[in-house]
Amino acid sequence: MRLKYVLNEVLVGLWRNVTMTVAMIITMSVSLTMLGASVLLYLQVDQMKDYYYGNIEVSIFLRSDVTEAQRQAVDQAISSNPLVAERTYETREEALKRFQELWKDSPEFVKAVGPNSLPESFRVKLKDPEQYKTFADQIKGLQGIQDVIDQRTLLEKVFNIFNAIQVGALVVAGVMALAALLLVGNTIQVAAYSKRREVAVMKLVGASNWFIQAPFVLEAVVAGLIGAILGFVALFVSKVVLFDHKLQALTNILTPIDNGNVWLMLPVLAGVGAVVSAVTAWITLRFYLKV
Repeated sequence: MRLKYVLNEVLVGLWRNVTMTVAMIITMSVSLTMLGASVLLYLQVDQMKDYYYGNIEVSIFLRSDVTEAQRQAVDQAISSNPLVAERTYETREEALKRFQELWKDSPEFVKAVGPNSLPESFRVKLKDPEQYKTFADQIKGLQGIQDVIDQRTLLEKVFNIFNAIQVGALVVAGVMALAALLLVGNTIQVAAYSKRREVAVMKLVGASNWFIQAPFVLEAVVAGLIGAILGFVALFVSKVVLFDHKLQALTNILTPIDNGNVWLMLPVLAGVGAVVSAVTAWITLRFYLKV
């Protein structure tokens, strides 16, 4: 009987303050969407780091006037180095062909690069990418080498940008979460005020605080859960529409977003939405019931 009363009061409360409830659901869904997007971004950046850092290479560019003896000496030094996992030699012609393939969408740029513009090089994959500096120090002194470049330094600049986006997404999610908390608290206060006489009567007849608070707390929890579901739907639709279709070309740069990570957001957002709403409503009512 008590459970039926509590559930009935939840439905009545949600409908009585329908505009505030809708505003609370929308704000909660937006904040949880931003939270879910930032969590997905963290997971995606970590996945990209594992993928790219596991495939980075050290490029050893040779001078234009390198001799055959110098080239063989460099090749021997690389092949015998214990830090090297594998190495590939690339001629000028192969470098030009790869360049033309990469920039085939910019024909004017491709035409500006002649066959002698790109140097021959060795592409080296290390057993431990962290050992780049040790390897570079061992190889730089050889004659015929023009430059030694580690792809890791280039990737770190890209990941610094992603890290900044991560922080920005978390900041926005935090601001929206604060707005949601304030709106939840305000909605509960309005609901409690509209039922102040019923609450007063229940306190006079000895009703416990949890029995009085339960309908209000459950109202906030229901709104939080609905907001979490809407936030998850927004994330899933964005993933399917944008990354699986419109931005599919970016998969050459960005690793695919795992559907498992997206589905993981449903219980995460539901849990966060329910807990945050319940705690905010409970704290608000604690102050109200002391009046």
